[in-house]
Order: sequence, then structure tokens, then C-alpha cells
Amino acid sequence: MTAADFRRIALSLEAVEEYPHAGLPAFRVRGRKFASLASQAEGYGNLMLTLEQQTAFVEEAPEIFLPIPGGWGKMGHTHIRLAAASEDILTGALRSAWKLRVEKNAKKKPVKRRLTARGGVKNKGGKR
Repeated sequence: MTAADFRRIALSLEAVEEYPHAGLPAFRVRGRKFASLASQAEGYGNLMLTLEQQTAFVEEAPEIFLPIPGGWGKMGHTHIRLAAASEDILTGALRSAWKLRVEKNAKKKPVKRRLTARGGVKNKGGKR
């Protein structure tokens, strides 16, 4: 697989858009990032997974998946070696990261707003 394949598959998922993040391609669903090509020069795509998902992917296919070094990897951010991945593996991995983001988005409650006496909008709790 290649960076172009990563992009094609990511953009085939529902409600996904590509945007530049630090000048490199990233992918979000409903405004929140789930994957990027920030490491494409090194041959990797990046996935935002849970630690449990990361562990399962790495244990099942250590030649394809590895934690991103440093603190990001300790939060579940995972490299996928593009050249070593098949289309099915890449699609499944991207779908896992996408689904996780969709589920997290659904759990977030919208900020309740109310009108102030002067007609402005104020967040619940008094913060502007």
C-alpha cells in the first residue's frame, strides 16, 4: 500500500474530510482527527487507536503495526507500515480508527448555551 491508497481508503469512509495538519495530510470525521499521513516520508500512516486496540494490532502483526515513539504512542497513536500492509489490513485499521472517533464524537455532549440579559450568548456555567 502507499500514501495514495491510505488517502483513498480514508476518504471513502463516511463523513471524512482531509485537511492539512502542520502542513501534512490528516483525516477527520465530523471535525475530529482519526488518522494522518504525518509520517508518510518514513513509509508510515498514523492511526489514533485506544491502547487496547494498539496492543491487539501490534501483537497480531508486529511487522505492520508499531506504536508511535514517545508520548503519542503511549496514548494509542500507532504507525502502520504502508508497504507491508494489504488493502484489507489497511482498510480494517482505518475503519477501526474511524469508528473509534465516531463513537467518541457521539459521547460528547454539545455545550448548552443561553441568552444573557443583554442578548448575548453565554455558555452554561457562566463562561464566555
